[in-house]
Amino acid sequence: MTTLEWIIGLLLGAVVLSALARKVKVPYPTFLAIAGVMLAFVPAVPSWTLDPELTLALFVAPVLLDAGYDTSLRDLRNNWLPVSTLVVIAVAVTTIAVAIVARRLVPDMPWSAAAALGAIVAPPDAAAAVAILRQVKLPYRLLKVLEGESLLNDASALLIYRTAVGAAAMTHLAWREIAPSVALSLAGSPIAGYVAAKIWLRLTPRVNDAPTAIILQFAGTFTIWIAAERLGLSAILTTVVYAVTLARTAPARTPARLRVPSYAVWETAVFMLNVLAFMLIGMQLRPIWIQLDDTVRLHYAEVAGCVLAVIIVVRILWVAVYGLIMRLLTAKGLLRQSLATGGPTLKGGIVVGWCGMRGIVTLASAFALPEGFPYRELILLTACSAVLGTLVLQGLTLRPLILMLRLQDDSPVALEVARARGVAFRAALEEIDGDPSEAADLLRQEYRELLMQADGSPDGGIAATELPADPLRRRAIRAARNAILGLRNSEEIGDDAFHQIEEELDRAELSAEG
Repeated sequence: MTTLEWIIGLLLGAVVLSALARKVKVPYPTFLAIAGVMLAFVPAVPSWTLDPELTLALFVAPVLLDAGYDTSLRDLRNNWLPVSTLVVIAVAVTTIAVAIVARRLVPDMPWSAAAALGAIVAPPDAAAAVAILRQVKLPYRLLKVLEGESLLNDASALLIYRTAVGAAAMTHLAWREIAPSVALSLAGSPIAGYVAAKIWLRLTPRVNDAPTAIILQFAGTFTIWIAAERLGLSAILTTVVYAVTLARTAPARTPARLRVPSYAVWETAVFMLNVLAFMLIGMQLRPIWIQLDDTVRLHYAEVAGCVLAVIIVVRILWVAVYGLIMRLLTAKGLLRQSLATGGPTLKGGIVVGWCGMRGIVTLASAFALPEGFPYRELILLTACSAVLGTLVLQGLTLRPLILMLRLQDDSPVALEVARARGVAFRAALEEIDGDPSEAADLLRQEYRELLMQADGSPDGGIAATELPADPLRRRAIRAARNAILGLRNSEEIGDDAFHQIEEELDRAELSAEG
């Protein structure tokens, strides 16, 4: 088979696996991981390789920007305590535990390589967990904690990873030598991301062609990532701040005819990157697995199994310890109630502890190890095992576990959406209130009926019937959009509610354009 035939076959196979995953209600990365490993045992599978320096930028940058764009700063700030402990302490403890176990099992492995392995398998990919959590009724705050963790834990893990890879290339590396670069990364990356977003918004305000706008979005994402790497900054933190800054400003400037295709392309691109990452790991593993003798294979399998057990157990233990500490501090009156809510309940802690599936960041960082890195083959095999093991073991059992715990959904998003709809319709009515034309009368009547429906049914939506081009309707929709932007900026609604109303207004705006 030619390369093109393989690509077509892999993409079609991924589409089938994704449909099957939706049917059985499991995260599609679970099936992709299984298929990727199976490729390693297909005799005719091609051997595709990527430049290690390209891997992180290609696979992580777009996925991270897509997640950062949808992040709610309000919810992230409200959940800073549980998120920060998962992002910093849980990742650090997991890295240390994995490094110690790896050194015990492979005494010749340098500490730098053991630390790199720990950093590679430390960050969970909560995107797989969120895919399940959105299918069931779950407390909103629990969902936000996991989303916040998935956005930021890669930064802490890759900071350790980059330091460990650098240490492996040097015979001696003292803390005083790496401290300035770490400080620069932590302090300079957010500033660089914010400045880059502001510059980008100034450079691209008049782009009105959808294909051009989308190409520029991807080019900008890769440019920001590569520039941050070249400057010694954290590409993760820079990209996250860049995405969040864009998300706060771009919706007011972007018309629906650009935003709708852009969202669709980004969703497709993230899916394709996941497909490529999981399939490439199988192609990378086959030559490694073949060249190992049976004794080494058994030893590597032992290491991979122990590392898998460590990353699962450490996360569960940390979540349990965190919950215990929070409850003790609350009982002794040492923690304000507003902060005490950051401590997970027993049921919530069980769910968070079990949401430890690894994913594309683990695969990409393993790929990115330079050729000749100590025990690179072992690290690749172990990373693949960590991804496959957690996605299968935890990914297939998370939904039954949640259903068994019978957690209650407090549904704040539905309430915020209902309130935002009312505000949007009233703003639209006020915009055309002084227009004496017959068209304005008809439009006012339509919006009054929609307002009554919105007040009586929170699950309703904004009508988007096929209409000829209607400047009056566009004015009303623009006023409604400004109203919900104001609600988000004042944090009366979160980004989940905002994006839901934004999507409804986009459909109405496209219809009003004819």
